[in-house]
Formats: sequence, C-alpha cells, structure tokens
Amino acid sequence: MSSFAILRRNLSPSIRRLRTWAPAFTSQSSRFFSNTHNVANQPTSLYSFTEEEEMFRDVVARYATEKILPKVAEMDEKETMDPEVIKGLFDNGLMGVETKSEYGGANGSFLSAVIVIEELAKVDPSVSAMCDIHNTLINRILNDHGSEYLKEKYLPQLATEKVGSFCLSEAGAGSDAFSLTTRAEDCGDHYLLNGSKMWISNSLEAGIFVVFANVDPSKGYKGITCFLVEREMGIEIAKKESKLGIRASSTCGLNFDNVKVPKENVIGEVGKGYKYAIEMLNEGRIGIAAQMVGLAQGAFNATMPYLFQRKQFGQPIGQFQGLQFQYAQIATEIECARLLTYNTARMREQGLNFVKEAAMAKLYASQVAERTASKCVEWMGGVGFTREFPVEKFLRDSKIGAIYEGTSNIQLQTIGKILAKQYSQ
Repeated sequence: MSSFAILRRNLSPSIRRLRTWAPAFTSQSSRFFSNTHNVANQPTSLYSFTEEEEMFRDVVARYATEKILPKVAEMDEKETMDPEVIKGLFDNGLMGVETKSEYGGANGSFLSAVIVIEELAKVDPSVSAMCDIHNTLINRILNDHGSEYLKEKYLPQLATEKVGSFCLSEAGAGSDAFSLTTRAEDCGDHYLLNGSKMWISNSLEAGIFVVFANVDPSKGYKGITCFLVEREMGIEIAKKESKLGIRASSTCGLNFDNVKVPKENVIGEVGKGYKYAIEMLNEGRIGIAAQMVGLAQGAFNATMPYLFQRKQFGQPIGQFQGLQFQYAQIATEIECARLLTYNTARMREQGLNFVKEAAMAKLYASQVAERTASKCVEWMGGVGFTREFPVEKFLRDSKIGAIYEGTSNIQLQTIGKILAKQYSQ
C-alpha cells in the first residue's frame, strides 16, 4: 500500500473540535493556498504545487490537528515525545518523504518534505523538529552518499520504524564544528569510535545515528569521516537536557567507548565527512526555515480568532487600527519568510546553488517566528501569558531557530562572505 493510501485510510473525513481554538489551525493551514494551474510556457508562482504536494499539505494538516494536537500540552509538560506520535509519523509515511518507494518511502519531492515540516510545526514544533532532522539530514545523507548496501539495509528501517539522529556537535565544536575530537581508529575490518557528542537531537528515541569522527587528526578537518552507527553497537545516551522550548524533542549527550563500527558502515568516502556535513547543514537550514514559518503561522492562527472575540470599549480589539497595523505587518513578514523558504526549496530541486538563500531563509524565518510569537502573546494579553492557549509555548519554541543548524551570526557570516565575493570580483 502506498504512503498516500495509508494517509487517506488513517485520516477521518472531519476534524474534531479539540479545543476552542483548534479549528483555526485547520482552516488556516489547509485553505491558505490557492490551487494554480500552469499555462504552457508561462512562469508559475511559488504557490504552484503538484497534486502530490497539495495532498501532503492537506493530509498532514489534518493528521497533525487530529492526532498530535491533543497530546501537545502533555508532551511539553513531561518533556517527552509520545511513542504513539512517533509511530503515527512512520505509519503515515512522513519519515521517508523523499526516500524512493523501493526502500519503503513516499518518493516525494523536496518541497513535499518542506511542506510536511511546516504543517507539523503549526501544531507542535517539537514533532516537526524530529521529522525535519530525520528527513533532511539522515535520509538525505544516505540517499546522496550511502552505498547501495547501506541504502538497502537502512533506508527501509528509517522509513518505517527507526528514528535517525545527526551527531556532529561536541563540547568544543559548536559553530566551529570541524574542531571535533571524537576519534575513529582503523582496526582492519572495523573502526573503533571514542569520544563524546553534545546537543544531539532525536538521540533518546533514535535507533540509527549518523556520527562524524576523525580518522586522522593530523589531517585536520580532512580526516573527518561519516559513520552510520546502530544504537545496539554500544552508544551510551548521556544527560538529557532540560530546555526552554521544543521540550518534547530530546536533546542528549552521547558517549562512545570503543564502539565497534563495521567498515561497510562508512558513509561515502573516508575523509570527506566535512564536505557531507556542510552539504547536509546547508540543506537542513531550509527545513529549519520551514519549521519556523510553520511555528509563526501556528501562533498567528491560534491568536487571530481571539482578537475578534475579545471586546473592549464596545468593539472587538482586532478592529482597533493600532492592532490592525501590527497583525498586518506580521502577516506580511510570515508570507515573505514562506516565499523565501519555498523559493530556496525549488532552487535545491533544480540543482541551483542555494547556499546564500538557505542561510537567508533560516535567518529571516527564525526572526519572524520569534517576533510573531512574542506579538501574539502581547495581543492576547493576560491569557496569552498563561498555558490555557498555545502561544506561550510557541514563543518558547521559537528561540531555538536562532541557534541550531547554525546560529544567526553564522548565517549572517555565510551571506556576507558570498556577497563580498560576488561584489569584489
């Protein structure tokens, strides 16, 4: 049965009214985009989607609202991802969006993956983060650089049952990622991994880890190599961080103590790990941008109905010009962030150089998300500051956008370097 058939089977025809503000998520999520038709030989808008992409948007919006939304507050409070939510992501084909059907995936476009990430983030950025990392980093690096052996063995597992985790950062290797010290010793038919990692997302739930380690420190970053490591090979999950936001998304330290990894589990070429990491992070930034766009839209959707229910001085507060100007500005910024993200995704699909645009999308979308969530709390006043409504959680969740997969300063540095090269030639 295809992933789309599974999605259709598992979704009910209508969405229950889970909370007083829940319908806003669905009505704004699935009906926000027009269906445009391409006229032969004419340019298309960024709202031109394939039938497959439109289907992904619709079914993921419904699934997120019906199945994930009721669990969001509890998962945030307990700082734990509900196993049923994870199972649902696999059952509905959302953990192998771009993976070929021969490996159990949905064989979708890159923009389909971006759409999935965005729609999930409108309901819970924590779930979106898990799905994003799994699709844009783990599946992607295997699809692009894995041997046929690795693809045949692990892509079906990643599409149907095992969560993936991307292991690059260390205590002394954050923005300067290539100063990592985790070592891989060549022992003939296998490598022994020793060292530790920090700030590793999905690590508590993951069964498969993509680990970067140096096989020859004398070569500097050119010794960095990428390994696929199974949890059962001996990875120790260390301290789980207690975080400000995306609390249901696990972030842990990892320890490697003589972890034996078969040589066939090297991803790509020995010594090319630094190159693969850069590629994945550049692409992953589009996913983070999509997550932040979804977060901003989710906060906005949850807030706007309240502005026309709450009355002061004889009229809904949303009718006051001072507030109208504010939400008009925010809506415009969300739209700009979305179009920047979609355009970068299409550039990636077309094989164009998208490094600058990915950095711009991630930078701007994270800024818009934080600004939107903060404004939404203000617009709702006292109730916005409570946990009765989801906007305070969106505000807490938004801050991570300026930090992971390259801080905002790193994005500015990337953009600045490219512009300097462009204009100094």
